[in-house]
Amino acid sequence: MAPIFFSKTFVDRVWYSKNILSLLLLPISWIYIIIIKIRSALYQVGVIPVSKINVPIIVVGNITAGGTGKTPLVIWLANYFKNKGFLPGIISRGYGGKYLSDIEFVHSDSDPLLVGDEPLIIAKKCNCPVAVAKKRVRAAKELVSKYNCNIIISDDGMQHYSLGRDIEIAVIDGQRRLGNGYCLPAGPLREPKNKLLNIDLIVSKYTSQISEYTMEYIYQDLISLGKPAKTISLSELCDMKVHVITGIDNPENFFSYLQTHKLELIIHQFPDHHIYEEHEVVFNDDLPIIMTEKDAVKCARYSNNNHWYIPIVAKLPNSFNNVLDTYTEKMFSG
Repeated sequence: MAPIFFSKTFVDRVWYSKNILSLLLLPISWIYIIIIKIRSALYQVGVIPVSKINVPIIVVGNITAGGTGKTPLVIWLANYFKNKGFLPGIISRGYGGKYLSDIEFVHSDSDPLLVGDEPLIIAKKCNCPVAVAKKRVRAAKELVSKYNCNIIISDDGMQHYSLGRDIEIAVIDGQRRLGNGYCLPAGPLREPKNKLLNIDLIVSKYTSQISEYTMEYIYQDLISLGKPAKTISLSELCDMKVHVITGIDNPENFFSYLQTHKLELIIHQFPDHHIYEEHEVVFNDDLPIIMTEKDAVKCARYSNNNHWYIPIVAKLPNSFNNVLDTYTEKMFSG
């Protein structure tokens, strides 16, 4: 197994419990809260401008640091609006991408090192315009003018206040929730937890509380990274020893899913958004190598017929569809 990295230790042992270190860090958290409240107020009174564009904007984000499941929800939303006859466009910061231009359009064959792993997955699975930019207002305007998009979905844009929005959707990890409830650096919160009181919709992964909508992950069949690509059921590997590569935040549910199929796991765990080198994903044996789709887009150049990934599909309840239908009618009627 790869060495446990500092950020995981920090998250697991400090942010998700109340302990002496988190208490010692609280004064810095109070300073952090004052800064973000001042920043928010400056946007609200117009000292820092908020840009609106002439199509509805849906912001998907979270108030905790780390992954909560935003990307599968963004993909679900894009397909929802496509099925309704709209032309959605998706904008993102492209975390980890090394693009230098003001705006970079993402295609299914884009380099994940350039645009980021999550925007590339979105482009591959949505078949709709995707752009990454440090200034998301610019990206949104470009998608509207170049591709005639009539609705924009902003991935991980909750704290990007310069872009106006019509709907805010917060995603929560239903198992880890809000950790110890403290703001950075004493806890995982990017904003105080009362921010959720002003959010339009709250989606919670795996389990939910009152006024939240549960998002489930539906695991699909294994897809090979080799050429030509093949698809097999995970049950075909039952009782086998396999390598498992993960570079995602909180992969425990992924491990548990594999273990329900009686696989013996040799785990190679890396930080979220890790950029792989060949020696980290190629081994001196013939065992199957399983990874998430997010990892697969970065490992494709090193892959062979032993490499497989498991796509996931987000599933939301009908009640979420119904309330989103209501919001959609309001956005396009006024």
